[in-house]
Amino acid sequence: MLRPVPAPLIARAGMAAALALSAAAVEAAPGGPLGTLPLGEYRCELPGDAEGAAGLPQPDEDFTVIHGSGYATAKGRGVYLRTGERVEFTSGPMRGLVYSLSGRAFLRRVAPDGSPAPLRCVRSPNSGR
Repeated sequence: MLRPVPAPLIARAGMAAALALSAAAVEAAPGGPLGTLPLGEYRCELPGDAEGAAGLPQPDEDFTVIHGSGYATAKGRGVYLRTGERVEFTSGPMRGLVYSLSGRAFLRRVAPDGSPAPLRCVRSPNSGR
């Protein structure tokens, strides 16, 4: 003979199923899970060559992550969106620029055709944040 299942047990099972489905939806989001970059100053450069400096600073490309998904440059502020390893600047002076994240704080610009561009940006160890 089957016994009835207590209502609190059914409610907990329903909540667990709902949480599992919402977690699966986040993981299945196009581009990967949402995230943010570490706070601090990002210094950008182009690669140098074997006869000179290892990198050629590009101060006009520098930016600072100021909170969550907000950034600032010398030209103003904006917002970026990080999905998985892709970082796209969606508003402000860097709007439309796309970077690929490697490691925790190393970014490489992505060209409009999707190929890696030479510009790279690294979080400054002197950011103090």
